[in-house]
Amino acid sequence: MNLGDALSRLPGFSHAVLLVPDEGGYPLSVATSFRVVDGTVEVTPASTGPRAVRDTVEARLVVSHIRPYPGVGYDQRRYIELSGTISVGGSAWRFNPQGARGWDEQDLSFPELCQRALPQARRYLANLSTERGRPVTPQMSAGWRFFLATRLPFLTATIVPVFLGLAAAAYDRHFSLGLAALTLAGAMAVHLGLNVANDIFDTLSGVDAANLTPTKFSGGSRVLQYGLVSLRQMMALAAVFYAVAIVIGLVLVGISGLGLLWLGVAGVLISYFYTAPPLRLVHRGLGELCVALGFGPIMVLGAYFVQTGHYALRPLILSIPVAILVMLILYANEVPDRFADAKTGKRTLVVRMQPAAVIRGYVGAVAVAYLVVIAGVVFGVLPWPTLISLLTIPLAYQTWKGLSAHYDSPYQLMSYLGKNVNLHLLTGLLLVFGVLLGILVRR
Repeated sequence: MNLGDALSRLPGFSHAVLLVPDEGGYPLSVATSFRVVDGTVEVTPASTGPRAVRDTVEARLVVSHIRPYPGVGYDQRRYIELSGTISVGGSAWRFNPQGARGWDEQDLSFPELCQRALPQARRYLANLSTERGRPVTPQMSAGWRFFLATRLPFLTATIVPVFLGLAAAAYDRHFSLGLAALTLAGAMAVHLGLNVANDIFDTLSGVDAANLTPTKFSGGSRVLQYGLVSLRQMMALAAVFYAVAIVIGLVLVGISGLGLLWLGVAGVLISYFYTAPPLRLVHRGLGELCVALGFGPIMVLGAYFVQTGHYALRPLILSIPVAILVMLILYANEVPDRFADAKTGKRTLVVRMQPAAVIRGYVGAVAVAYLVVIAGVVFGVLPWPTLISLLTIPLAYQTWKGLSAHYDSPYQLMSYLGKNVNLHLLTGLLLVFGVLLGILVRR
């Protein structure tokens, strides 16, 4: 905030606090009223005020405003701090401002303000570490750090397609609980490895540092940016997850057949090279396709193959709606990230398209997801109870409306990003339920 802007905003405040040194040089706070006069501020103290050592002293003038909502929170938060000199004497003092800083949440949201302060916070901790001779870092339990670093809640993107593949196998009279558990564990390990690796390479490429408007659905876990976990720890964590996934995958190949191997290899490679060099698939505009393939056909068909030892048309058709909807999670989450992505060369669909085209693309993709279910039932590939998944159409409508209304407001958009995640989860689970219900209806 420059000085001219600050002075123009001052009349929007009712009172100020003046910070001046007393006769002993100690800072004192004085409540005042004020008015702006020809680029200076005429200050009238509410009380007698301090008696300064000199007629003119360095001082700061601070104005602030906040509107509380009891039990809810606050809004209309803003402040201005002017630095300069003040001529003390008489009932009115004259403050000559020389610099200004401030914040108004109407111009800059509080979460973004916090993100912009990260470099300063990191410098402070580094200086404190030097002063004390030991590392000083933010404190958080290991459990919470693991939870944040791995982004565990996003495992629904894995659970849904695996359950769908298992349901399709059960519909074809094949099901082993032990193999199902191994399949789910292996798929989750790949997904967690992807989450951690994504954070590592987005940090190394500068993508996450450039993102000043992260939400709980986009912008990465931020554990590296906040100093909660070191880069070395994240690398070790990713290696563990990928090692577990590969071991489980090889066991399942040994049990179910070599036909599973190529699907597993494709899944691991897509997961790792999603952001890792040299491929960096997401930077080449292939991120949406990779997510659709990885969390759609690869997981659904993989879970089905483990149970049956072969591939089939039904699980492939079932995988298409969840592939589209999981791709739309990434697609919508790219909206608040688009400026940071563009700045760092991440050529996502949202970066390359105009807002109106992005919104039309969302509507078109959702429509295709539901039409695939309807077509699958009409042509006898899917059991008719899978039509129950159409019950989520109102949720898709709400998400579309929110995306349209809050496209340029990341934090107003956040609740609709949550609805978008729920759209994938609920539609997928209803498809699973529909397939299982189809078993009962068939009997």
